[in-house]
Amino acid sequence: MFKKTTNTPSWPSPDSQTPPKPKRRRLVAWLWRWVIAPLLVLVISFHLLIAAMLGVWKVAPVGNSMFMVAHRLSGGEVVQVWVDYDDIAKAVKQAAVASEDAKFATHNGFDMEGIERAMKANEAGGAVSMGGSTISQQLAKNLFLTSHRSYIRKGEEAVITVMMEQMWDKQRILEVYLNVAEFGEGIYGIEAAARHYYGKSAKNLSREQSALLISMLPNPKYYQKNLNNRRLQNKKRIIMKRMPSAVLP
Repeated sequence: MFKKTTNTPSWPSPDSQTPPKPKRRRLVAWLWRWVIAPLLVLVISFHLLIAAMLGVWKVAPVGNSMFMVAHRLSGGEVVQVWVDYDDIAKAVKQAAVASEDAKFATHNGFDMEGIERAMKANEAGGAVSMGGSTISQQLAKNLFLTSHRSYIRKGEEAVITVMMEQMWDKQRILEVYLNVAEFGEGIYGIEAAARHYYGKSAKNLSREQSALLISMLPNPKYYQKNLNNRRLQNKKRIIMKRMPSAVLP
């Protein structure tokens, strides 16, 4: 005879059920209170400060930048003399646009073709070695960030660039850029550079002098001591050929 069996439902034992995880919830709450929330406050405060400074610098001369601060903290002296847009030689503005950002007058702060080229170069090299930065992006970095290369810094640079393009016109961006760019050890701005290298004001710089000073911008401290460098001189000649076609704001 067969023994009659009864099929009873199989319920999971209490031990097999997933217990609540109060420790995980407490950890999330702790991270939010002491890490995430303070970090968000810090980021928002930083950008509010930048917005306030951009508002002031929209009309006031800019006599400082993050690069200048870093130079002073390292024990160096800073020489910078503010000069208005109309007191900068047209050749200097043409040279800057021809060399650094040919589409400056028409883009919204970003040269997408330049960024694409930079991304391909960085992927090929396995590092952030090329920035594809416009004049607006370079100014955002010079004023508020550091020269350290990373995608985080590039992202912050992009945010500040958008803010700047919304608050300033192109002429103001170019004016401030030329007044804070580094042209040698402790030499900031085109007026200080013109006086240091040529003993004249930025308004009286010739085409060749303007092209040479702008050519120094990628590595000014090196070229300061190597003005006859072949690469520098070649770049100067290229810039001079492009200057007549540069579109100014």
